[in-house]
Amino acid sequence: MRAGFFETDITPALGMERPGGYGKAYCDTLHDPLKVRAAVFDDGDTAAALVGIDSCMIEADTVHAARQRICKRCGVPVENIMIGASHTHSGGPLPGPFPEDVADASELVRTLVLEQSIVGDPFYREWVIGQIETAVCEAHRRCVPVTCSVGSGSEAEAVHNRRFHMKSGRVCSHPGKGNPDILGPAGPIDPEVGVLAAWTAGGQLAGCVVNYACHGTTGPGGVSADWIHYLEQTIRGVMGEDAVVVFLNGACGDVTQVDNLSLRARESGESVARTVGTRVGAEVLKVLTTAARDDLTPVRVCRRTLRIPRRPPSAKSLERARKLFEDTGQSPERSSAERIFAKERLVLEHMISQRPEIDAEVQAVQIGPALFLSNPAEYFCSLGLRIKKESPFPFTYVVELANGSIGYVPDTEAFAADGGGYETVLTSYANLVPEAGNMIADASIELASKLRPGLVPSAETVAGPQPVWDYGNLGPELE
Repeated sequence: MRAGFFETDITPALGMERPGGYGKAYCDTLHDPLKVRAAVFDDGDTAAALVGIDSCMIEADTVHAARQRICKRCGVPVENIMIGASHTHSGGPLPGPFPEDVADASELVRTLVLEQSIVGDPFYREWVIGQIETAVCEAHRRCVPVTCSVGSGSEAEAVHNRRFHMKSGRVCSHPGKGNPDILGPAGPIDPEVGVLAAWTAGGQLAGCVVNYACHGTTGPGGVSADWIHYLEQTIRGVMGEDAVVVFLNGACGDVTQVDNLSLRARESGESVARTVGTRVGAEVLKVLTTAARDDLTPVRVCRRTLRIPRRPPSAKSLERARKLFEDTGQSPERSSAERIFAKERLVLEHMISQRPEIDAEVQAVQIGPALFLSNPAEYFCSLGLRIKKESPFPFTYVVELANGSIGYVPDTEAFAADGGGYETVLTSYANLVPEAGNMIADASIELASKLRPGLVPSAETVAGPQPVWDYGNLGPELE
C-alpha cells in the first residue's frame, strides 16, 4: 500500500466576490489561507485521489477540467478522482454563474445575475484548477509505502439541526432562539467523525482524510476555511506540521453550529469556529491514536451519473416576480426576502430554459473497509444516515458537494404539507424534484453493493491464555 499527500494555496485576492448568500458580498480581510488538500492511495493495481477544497461549492465543469489535466499529467484516471468542497462561506468566487451563462438571457435576468448575485471569477477558477492539478499530481509523486488506519469517533455537541417543527404545524429553518412556538428538531445530526490515515515506515502521520457533517458557517472573520482551519491546527499541533488534513464534508444540508434551543447570544465568530474545529479535531486525534494499522486494500472506484429534473416556478409566481421589479426597479441595494426570492425565480426560469434537467454524479471510492460515497448536493442529514445504514461497509462516509454543485436536496418529508423551510423554496440554487434525495441515496447504496469491503485492521492479540500476574494473587492482608 502506498499513499501520498500534498496541499496548495487558493486564497483569493481581497475585493473578489465571496459566495454563500443570495446577494453581493466581498472578500474584505484575510483570516487564514484557503487550500486544496489532496491524498492519493495506491494498492499497486488502482490509484485513487481524495481531494478537499476550501470553497463554498465547486462546479462540475471545474471538476471535469481538473480531472482531465490530472489524468494527462500523472495518470490517475479521471473516474478515480473525488473533489469535495468544504462549504466554507468565507471562500473565493470559484462557483458560477459566469457572465457567459446569461449572455442570451433577458436584460432583467442579466442585471439580476451580474449586479445582484454572486458571480464566478474565470481567472480565479483557472488558477484553482491548476492548484488542484498540482496538489493531486504532487501527492501522487510523493506516494511511499505506508500502513493505514481507519476508524470513527463521535462529536454530538458541536452541531445541531437547524430545522424545527413549530406549533403552526409547519417546519421552519432557524426559527430564532427562545421562540416559544418551537416544538422540536425536524431532522437529525450525524455525530460520526470518520478518519482514514496513512503512516510512514517511521510511524509518522503522513496525512489523514476527515469526514464530518457541519456547515462552514461559523464565520471567524474575513477569508477563511472556517472551522476546518482549527480542525487542521488541532491535528497538526499533536501530529506535526507536515501532516496534511484532507477534509470532506458530510451530509450537512440542514446541519450547522447554531443551537436554536440554546439562549447563547452568539454562535458565530472566532471563538465558535475555534470551538467546533477543536472539538472535531480532538475526536480525530482519539481515532488516530487508537485505530489499528495495516494495509487497507483494495482500492476500488465506481460511479454513476443521474439525470434529475428541475421543478419550474409557477406562471403566477413568475408574473408576481416581474411585477415586483417593474414596480420597484432593479436597484442592487440590499433586498428584502420577497425581492431576493422573486429574483431567484426569474433566474431559475432562464436556467430551466437552458437545462430542464441536471446531471448529478454519484461516486464511490473504496479504501479497504472504508467507503467514501459522494454526491454534488447540499444533502440533508437524514438521507446521509440512510445511506450509511444500508451500506455493507463497516466504515461508510458520505461526502456532499463533491464533483459538482446541484444545490439543496432535502428529504421528501420536507416537501410534505407539514414540511417547509427555505431549503424547499425555489431558487437558482435549490430547484430539483422532491424525489432527488432518494434518487441519490438509491444510487449510492447501489454502488456500495457492487464493492466488497476489505479487512478491518485489528490489534495484535495473545496466542492463548496468559499466566496470572504475580502481584495479582496477593492479598488481602489484614494483619
